[in-house]
Amino acid sequence: MKAGILPKLLLSPSVLLTLVCVYGYIMFTVYLSFTASTLLPRYEWAGLAAYQRLLGLANWQVSVRNLAVFASLYIGVAMVLGLVLAILIDQKIRAEAVLRAIFLYPMALSFIVTGTAWKWLLDPGVGLEKSMHLLGWQDFAFGWIKDGEMAIYCVVMAAVWQTSGFAMVLFLAGLRGVDSEQIHAARLDGARAWQVYGRIILPQLGPSFVSAFVILAHMAIKSYDLVIALTNGGPGRSTWLPSVFMYQYAFTRNEMAVGAASAVLMLLATGTIVLPYLWQARKKARHG
Repeated sequence: MKAGILPKLLLSPSVLLTLVCVYGYIMFTVYLSFTASTLLPRYEWAGLAAYQRLLGLANWQVSVRNLAVFASLYIGVAMVLGLVLAILIDQKIRAEAVLRAIFLYPMALSFIVTGTAWKWLLDPGVGLEKSMHLLGWQDFAFGWIKDGEMAIYCVVMAAVWQTSGFAMVLFLAGLRGVDSEQIHAARLDGARAWQVYGRIILPQLGPSFVSAFVILAHMAIKSYDLVIALTNGGPGRSTWLPSVFMYQYAFTRNEMAVGAASAVLMLLATGTIVLPYLWQARKKARHG
């Protein structure tokens, strides 16, 4: 009896905090999105007014377009680069452990640190462009971070640098789980390396691809600190993402209901990606 109660008592504070500080505040945010809250919460029901205003705002439309560009490039490049690195490391090279640590190390950094480092690197006055000029390449120019059309690609580069190693680890784990007998049989039949990867190995990496996509998509939707540290949303609104929009409207422009509505839409977008993955994983575990 006591043995069964003790674990519950130990877990109850964590469960209670999670219920209140996570799910409780999620429900509170959802409620605020249906009010007319401005600087402070107002609890009078206002229906869909905040959502109607949100969808009509040019800043929100810019943020969604930027997210589409950022997420598609970030997820695609990070997954391709991670797969290539995993294939190279899977070739039984001597320095495998060292290379794994080097490629995975950026993931140990916070996005604030990554954004600040890349801001210094890409700033024409102190970073790469300045270094090339000091080396004698006076015609070298790389001012994307100051260009409203190109700044979003600077955010993509920084995000890919930080998380491609994580994608590599996922794919490397998948490669180590591929049936070696099938590969050996294919090579005995004269299959070339690209045929082995295209017809045997890559099709078996489906779970790794899904896991990498879900995690990277979730990180793309909630990206905030990287953007703020790297570009602060600028130049202008050129690197605004929905997360930046949410903070600006909820805490800077005193439109809390609109900010809450944007947070709810971000939550729904994340849920459409994560929940099917969790449901499929649970179904697979049950059938085991």
